[in-house]
Amino acid sequence: MTGKNTKIGKWQGAGLLATTLLGTGVFILPQMTINIASNDALLGWLLLTLAIIPITLVFGRLAAKLPHAGGPAHFVEKAYGAVAGRTIGLIFLLVVPLGAPAAILLTFQFVEPLIQLSESAQLITELSVLLLLFVLNYRGIQVSAKIQFMLTLAIIMVVIVLFCAGSMQAENIKPLSSFSFNNDLIMTAAGVAFWSFLGVEAMTHLASEFKDPKRDLLPAMLIGTIIVGILYLACTALLLLVPTNNNLAMVGVFNQLFGGYGAQVIGILGLAGGLASVNVYTASIARLTWSFSNDGVLPKYFSEVNHHHVPVRALSAVLIIMAVVLIVTFITGQNLEDIIAWCNGVFVIIYLSAMLAAIKLLDKKYLPLIFISCIFCLMIAWGIGWRMSYAFILISITTPLLWWQYNYQNIKLRKQQTLSCNKVIN
Repeated sequence: MTGKNTKIGKWQGAGLLATTLLGTGVFILPQMTINIASNDALLGWLLLTLAIIPITLVFGRLAAKLPHAGGPAHFVEKAYGAVAGRTIGLIFLLVVPLGAPAAILLTFQFVEPLIQLSESAQLITELSVLLLLFVLNYRGIQVSAKIQFMLTLAIIMVVIVLFCAGSMQAENIKPLSSFSFNNDLIMTAAGVAFWSFLGVEAMTHLASEFKDPKRDLLPAMLIGTIIVGILYLACTALLLLVPTNNNLAMVGVFNQLFGGYGAQVIGILGLAGGLASVNVYTASIARLTWSFSNDGVLPKYFSEVNHHHVPVRALSAVLIIMAVVLIVTFITGQNLEDIIAWCNGVFVIIYLSAMLAAIKLLDKKYLPLIFISCIFCLMIAWGIGWRMSYAFILISITTPLLWWQYNYQNIKLRKQQTLSCNKVIN
């Protein structure tokens, strides 16, 4: 969708993925998991990091073999038919009403230490951010890829500096108490932490943006995933070793180790990382909408692209929906942890479906990786528990509608073919 000279390479892709995954959660999710599982949160992060690697490998192989804007929906369609693929794609689109406000609400937790905004002023600022996302995506994802690579390096440097400062200030370090190895708490923490790795599949939507998807996509995804797993583990360990009473724990740790400026450094990086994460998802969803429009699932209106080959109509529609949802969320109020878990439930279904598609689409040598990935998805579903219900409700509604649409389109096509044949005969 972009010219060859403007496409991204391996390291830009790694930065794009890493910033997407770090994005809204790097300085917040560790704190949330510690509140759930205390020291056992470290075990939850370790389990999650080890388990996400095979999923990343499978996604990378699928995207390299079948680069397509539809991503997981395209893989499932190739393996199990159009209705199954369209269902996966549509539930991905429908998770936006929860995912967008959750991501932006997480991001704007970094604004409070920097600037005191009233609730209405914060809403106006959040809506203004959507205009920024439109500008960033108007010329294509490769522009933000370069920016996000530098942002990833900055986040990595801050975490390293914090660890070095902590090791030199033994008086601020609190020894870890023993682990309780509570399976329920570990899995519940992992179920929330799963949000941190939502974005692995988003890269598959952007496979065509790479200079050489077969060569660059898989290394980019693997490098980005490993970097992110290490950083989340490091941040969780840091919060356990340097306890603080600050509402935003990473700001408190920074202040404790450096005597101040935590709100500025952590706040700016957290805000920028969160916006970068939302930016990549916006691009991915716009491209999926464009793909569905070309396939006849959504109206043809969304199939138009601008002179940068960006689906501007689809992009605009996605951002308008985000704006509406932010306003509704502002009026009604939401429990952030529940929103995250509901979103995670949808992505568990998407990931599991893609892994099952890989059984048919990839060589048999990848079966052990696929099997491990499926087991991991089921474990995360167990950790999410009853909040998986949102995903099941979406599937139960969309599947019958898409089945009817697909059959209606086939009947219409057959009628057109019959009329064409009759004209030729006559």
